[in-house]
Amino acid sequence: MAAPRLHPDTIDQVKQRADIVDVVSEHVVLRKQGKDFVGLCPFHDDKSPSFSVSPAKQFYYCFSCGAGGNAIKFLMELNKQSFGDVVLDLARRYQLSIKTMEPEQRQALQRKLSLRDQLYEILALTAQFFQHALRQPQGEAALTYLEQARQLRPETIQHFELGYAPAGWQTLYGYLVEQKRYPVELVEQAGLIVPRQGGKGHYDRFRDRLMIPIHDLQGRVIGFGGRAFGEAQPKYLNSPETELFDKGNTLFALDKARGAIAKDDRAVVVEGYFDVIALHAAGITNVVASLGTALSLAQVKQLLRYTESKQVVFNFDADAAGQRAADRAIGELANLAYKGEVQLRILTIPDGKDPDEFLQNHAVADYQTLLNDAPLWLDWQIQTLLADKDLDQPDQFQQGIQSIAKLLGDLPNASLRTHYIHRCAEWLSRGNARLTVQLESDLRTQVRGQRWHGKSQKWQTAGDRTLLEESEAQLLRLYINLPGVRTEIRSALGLADVQFSIGHHRFLWQQIQELEATEPPPDDTTDEMPLVSRLHERCLDHAGYGDRVFLLFQLDEKIERDLLRAPLVIRTAVACMERVLCEKRRRYFLDRWQKTDLTSHPDESRYLQQQIYRENQRIDELDRLQRQISFTDLAQIPWVGEFYQALEEVKR
Repeated sequence: MAAPRLHPDTIDQVKQRADIVDVVSEHVVLRKQGKDFVGLCPFHDDKSPSFSVSPAKQFYYCFSCGAGGNAIKFLMELNKQSFGDVVLDLARRYQLSIKTMEPEQRQALQRKLSLRDQLYEILALTAQFFQHALRQPQGEAALTYLEQARQLRPETIQHFELGYAPAGWQTLYGYLVEQKRYPVELVEQAGLIVPRQGGKGHYDRFRDRLMIPIHDLQGRVIGFGGRAFGEAQPKYLNSPETELFDKGNTLFALDKARGAIAKDDRAVVVEGYFDVIALHAAGITNVVASLGTALSLAQVKQLLRYTESKQVVFNFDADAAGQRAADRAIGELANLAYKGEVQLRILTIPDGKDPDEFLQNHAVADYQTLLNDAPLWLDWQIQTLLADKDLDQPDQFQQGIQSIAKLLGDLPNASLRTHYIHRCAEWLSRGNARLTVQLESDLRTQVRGQRWHGKSQKWQTAGDRTLLEESEAQLLRLYINLPGVRTEIRSALGLADVQFSIGHHRFLWQQIQELEATEPPPDDTTDEMPLVSRLHERCLDHAGYGDRVFLLFQLDEKIERDLLRAPLVIRTAVACMERVLCEKRRRYFLDRWQKTDLTSHPDESRYLQQQIYRENQRIDELDRLQRQISFTDLAQIPWVGEFYQALEEVKR
């Protein structure tokens, strides 16, 4: 039976949702290499890794056989499926709504596609019209403004296709409708003219304004932003929502910035068109603007597709209006930042300047320094809350405590809450160790929904033990069944300085080490006699751990999937083991410090504080590592997807 004809909306959703690494790693063992992944090509008899997958470009390519394309093409070629079948399978996999088309719908779609082509044509011609007008006598003031007030070079003006909309009421109307003979309805649908009240004629939407074209990712003009001269209002006027232009799904200059975002591994979001233009002109080209609205989830996903570390920097004005703009523009990004799924930072320029003003009086290196030093969003939020508080005044001090407690109460990650409670207590105490402990206790009690057992002697709960046991089991299964990763596992365990802690895991690891010391295989990638067979024979004489050891020798569908994701499983499992160890050490040092007399044993107290701080730092590093691992890939490993959830349950 032929696959149903899918609606374009479904196809677009699948293209946006299907991650190339996620799809390919189902069929190819991928290894991280720089910002890309490599593996053996599935389309020919590949002896060495010549198959490359780029997350930033969402593209695969084989340097040997030349196969290449996106996620959909990969599955079409690999499984010999039609385009419709692949899209349908992916839509079901990602639980997307599936819309099909009847014959009459297909006819309507054809008309719609024809309409879009005509709108693209009209908008492209309009952009040329505005650029031409900028070079005419009527655009002289606008050109002078760009070159002198904005200090833009001719090549920058050309690169961003800046133009000028003449002051007349029907200048553009006359050009497009009367001269070029485009239907009035089409020009209106492009958002370029507005019907007069009463329906008698039309007038130009943009008049006497600097014109800034807005492009889609293919570089096609889809709308305009117009800046007024003098006191005219509104200062900035954007195109209305049209068949082509959806403000909530568009980022200004992303078509020009996406390559630089991938290269720099971070995206910078600023407030205005000219901030973007000024930064690009200065050579900082990983910059976009959000068109004055809160970032939607669709816009966020577009940005995160190009940055592996999921780093987004907001640079809005440092004054009160700029802070409000930052809060408004963050939008749905806040929830992702709270969950750790995006590394959100805030850059504030001194003296309330915007990037355009700052660059007119400072070197590019000065801005780059500010960018590199931008604090994490939560740190910025805390600094903002305390900025106008006189902490020597009891009422303002208590207000600061309450504001911070409310902010930290929204953090869903228990370990992150613990970290910030401790840091905030240190900031507020200003070096007073005794006060730090008391403030930390006060903050814990005020954080909404928080049950933090900072003084509990109990460490390993059932939930924690289950998580630790599963991570150790995964490493052992990989080691037994996949010779090619054994060196990597030994190296990862050594670097993290962790050991297997579950009884039957320690026993099995000891057997492996003894076996390899006395009966090493010819090399580390092949076994004359599989390791699992030799272990099975060796462990038959040791009945102490019974079935628990032999369960690790068995393969099921889940384990086979993990074998395909060996590097990812290794990183995540070792990080989990190390984090459990760090938490245990931190609690031990914290308990000793709380029992130490600071007056009679100051050196011991300082030593214990340093150890607590060191463990906190390492826990933070491990948290960042977990956030950097692709969450799409993590979701395919059943136990890893619950990593943070399980850790939070441990705290409770």
